[in-house]
Amino acid sequence: MTVFGEVSTAYSLWIDAVAAAANGPLERFRTVRRIEAEEDGNGVITMRMAATARAKEGDLPRCHIDITKGGAAQSLSGEWRAALQGAHVELLLPPSRFLFRPLELPRRSVEFLDGIIRAQIDRLTPWNASEAIYRWTQPRDVGSDRTVMTVVATNRESAIPLAQKFFDLGAASVEISTKAPDDERVIVHKSLVGGQSGVGRIRPVLSIGLAVSGVLAVLSVGVGGFLADSYEQQQQLMQREIASRRAVMRASQSGSGSSPLDMLVRRKQETPASVMTIEALSAQLPDHTYATEVRIEGDKLQIVGLTRDAPSLIQILEQSPYFSSAGFFAPTTRSANESGERFHIEVKLKPYFGMGT
Repeated sequence: MTVFGEVSTAYSLWIDAVAAAANGPLERFRTVRRIEAEEDGNGVITMRMAATARAKEGDLPRCHIDITKGGAAQSLSGEWRAALQGAHVELLLPPSRFLFRPLELPRRSVEFLDGIIRAQIDRLTPWNASEAIYRWTQPRDVGSDRTVMTVVATNRESAIPLAQKFFDLGAASVEISTKAPDDERVIVHKSLVGGQSGVGRIRPVLSIGLAVSGVLAVLSVGVGGFLADSYEQQQQLMQREIASRRAVMRASQSGSGSSPLDMLVRRKQETPASVMTIEALSAQLPDHTYATEVRIEGDKLQIVGLTRDAPSLIQILEQSPYFSSAGFFAPTTRSANESGERFHIEVKLKPYFGMGT
């Protein structure tokens, strides 16, 4: 068996165990009418109301139906037809319908009996796991760290049609059981309308819940990692800002001419004045050109506007003593509703603007 197969088997056994544990409490909350039915081995089934149902709803006379005859449903009285609607039927079949096989295993294997017996059912019985319905008696310790039990099995094709007859009569669920050689009652099969047991209905819900939990866990790990990186970047940025502020404060205390006021004055003198830049630009642009957008970012100036001859603007701006490195930062376009070309030019401001007043 491959590693994937082993993991899949272990997962299936775990889901089955959890579903079985959850199904017990849920079944106790279901308040349904219980009907006891017992076959005598000749195809005649005797039905009677369970003790709890008799106490709540009154007793009904026992009813005998012959399942070997197709008209068994017509022999039911109106009261029994109504009683079977939505009821839980406990069908006790004679031991002659079942095979009983003793099985001895290590005591520690009791937790995994379902998977172990399912894997060995074709060795213990004439049928494989898909052809048989089976269960086992309560395990008993026999010493030497061993336990023994009796596997009870029968052919699915001989038992399930009996449950289907009760479903046809309106039952909501059917429980098939028999008595082991030690007179212990063994529930071999449980099914609801549609053929799915209570455990079978809970199992997909558990699988979906586990899958959703896994997806949420992966997402939480991913989001947590992203947030951690973001917070770390913000922390580093704040530390650099704090270090910069401390350096400015130390410089101002040392009297070296690097006080905040001196730095502001130097920045004013070294940064081109926006008003002077725009004035110089308006003086350089031809009459047939006008700007619709002007942006100053550091030592760069971006101009967007309309003109008759966009390439000639590059030469005009390059010849200016105020600008250098002129070039297009976006394609030049022409629209039908515009009289000229829409240009996008970026130039570098020369230090000529460096000395402010």
